[in-house]
Amino acid sequence: MNAYDRRLHAFRTDLADRRLEGAVEAERFVVGHPARIVSTFEDLRRAPDLEAPVDTQLLMGDEIRVFEEKDGWLWAQAARDGYVGYLPAQSVEAVGADLTHRVVVPRTFLYPGPDLRLPSSGALSLGASVTIVDRAHTRGTDYAILETGEALIARHIAPVGEHVPDYVSVAETLLMTPYLWGGTTGFGIDCSGLVQLSMRMAGRNVLRDTDMQENSLGEAIDAGPDHSLLRRGDLVFWKGHVAIMTDERAIIHANGHMMLVTCEPLAEAIERIGYLYGGPTSFRRP
Repeated sequence: MNAYDRRLHAFRTDLADRRLEGAVEAERFVVGHPARIVSTFEDLRRAPDLEAPVDTQLLMGDEIRVFEEKDGWLWAQAARDGYVGYLPAQSVEAVGADLTHRVVVPRTFLYPGPDLRLPSSGALSLGASVTIVDRAHTRGTDYAILETGEALIARHIAPVGEHVPDYVSVAETLLMTPYLWGGTTGFGIDCSGLVQLSMRMAGRNVLRDTDMQENSLGEAIDAGPDHSLLRRGDLVFWKGHVAIMTDERAIIHANGHMMLVTCEPLAEAIERIGYLYGGPTSFRRP
């Protein structure tokens, strides 16, 4: 990752973030304006094209800084991790009322009113942030009411400042979530997305991609003979892959082998992954 990685710095030959003026070359420099994701989640793409690769995803409530709007697309930077890319303009709105709560379960449904017997009007992922304006109680179930009038199960959310103490426990709730390249949600997630989302719920914002995480998270550690010095929460990196230690011998990771978030013994993963990609490149304690 160089000093001006295009994934983390908004600059093109024709346009760039005003904060980079004097550091990069561009025809024009602009001050970005804030906006907020209002869709369930949104793909951040490498180009303004629905066929372009998806680099990451943004969750409902995430804030971005918009540098350009053109032909229905925004060129923007995520506030939480600095990732730069393109997303549809209709997926955002101006920043409004303060967000009060966020989803703390892998997935939860929205309802048009406070009644679970009503047809669902949508769904939200773990980490999505919302503004709660009212409460309701129907047949023994508590509901939280959104500004739209929609309702969700109250026990599925927590105040935005509330965090879990163990990020690994969050990752474990995502077992069997489908693997999705670029995914960062409870509907589909990749290896570094699992690390990022789990740590986010523990109150720690980290960078998005595997190489970024390997270069920035915690400190490098000696895994010891037969990896005997590793412990819960340590990270194991391969070229283009990362896994989380759940104890001294096992990992949890979103992986393309099973196309799911799964647990397996570290030794077995090292043998299997090594066949194609070589052994671990580093071990880090975040």
